[in-house]
Amino acid sequence: MAYHFKAPSQEIFDNMKEVAISIWKTYDDEYGYRTEKIERIESIANIQDNAMTFYRMFDYKNQAIFREKSSDEVIKYIATHS
Repeated sequence: MAYHFKAPSQEIFDNMKEVAISIWKTYDDEYGYRTEKIERIESIANIQDNAMTFYRMFDYKNQAIFREKSSDEVIKYIATHS
């Protein structure tokens, strides 16, 4: 059975994108790793559960930071899609 997730509101999607980018901007970019991640984030469209890609790309420590920086609506979205 295939699962089809409804995309979040544009507000939630944009907040998740901003939070992910802000976390990646804390990393060194000596080898272009940070730039690569940010470019990937910027190319993701708000369809299905793509917004969760922003959250899932981090380890558990950065996921905690992600939640701390997120709105209540984003936290609810993450909780229902994890």
